[in-house]
Amino acid sequence: MALALGAVVTLTPANGAAGDIATGFVRAVRHLATPSSRAGQAFSGTPPVGALFTTTTAGQLNQHFCTASVVDSPTGDLVITAAHCVAGTRDTLDFVPGYNQGREPYGVWTVTKVYVDQAWSSSSSQDDDFAFLRVSRPGSSVPVEDVTGAERLGTDAPASRELVQVIGYPNATNQPVTCQNPIKQPMADQLEFDCDGYTNGTSGGPFLSEIDQATGQGLVIGVIGGYQQGGDTPQVSYSAVLGAGAAALYREAVAGR
Repeated sequence: MALALGAVVTLTPANGAAGDIATGFVRAVRHLATPSSRAGQAFSGTPPVGALFTTTTAGQLNQHFCTASVVDSPTGDLVITAAHCVAGTRDTLDFVPGYNQGREPYGVWTVTKVYVDQAWSSSSSQDDDFAFLRVSRPGSSVPVEDVTGAERLGTDAPASRELVQVIGYPNATNQPVTCQNPIKQPMADQLEFDCDGYTNGTSGGPFLSEIDQATGQGLVIGVIGGYQQGGDTPQVSYSAVLGAGAAALYREAVAGR
């Protein structure tokens, strides 16, 4: 639930149907009447998940504005976030994995290339609100995945009621929040996660399933975004389903095109 600084975004329903807009509005109102009893809890973070920052001309980090996660790839240098966080921005962007209360335990990684789906580029399709970023650290050839580990990418349709952990960096704090709850699928190609505390800045935060208890790493099946650019209230967050479009975009990013 956040807009990227400097991004120009027009939110358009994937099919443009007024009936779908009305149906989505009714669902959103219904959630306001019955909010989740769960709330995100601040924690110290996890290595592959971090905050996105814009950077000053002097190379200093500004306020963080979105969340992103390292995903496993052959090159070891790819990060996933929401398209609305990065599409259209001309600012220099940096990714700080494991960011916690001003600390940068795994360094600062500069975004060198942004990959967004054509459907997002042409119409800001809510069903294609995901992006991959290539990152590197100046003066080093070591990829970020070798430093932080990585989440796996899941592009098969998840089952409704699947339990996920969602991590995000609210703008108002310097600590990430985490919460676990089952997901729902309230409309085609959109996932819903109900837990309070996911305010501006948490956009791009991963929906993680199949968490490995030993490593804390899991399978990314969504990122906060999609419908209402991730949700109009802190209690209800959305994600586009990561399906064939996300798989194709990932392959493009791996190929470096």
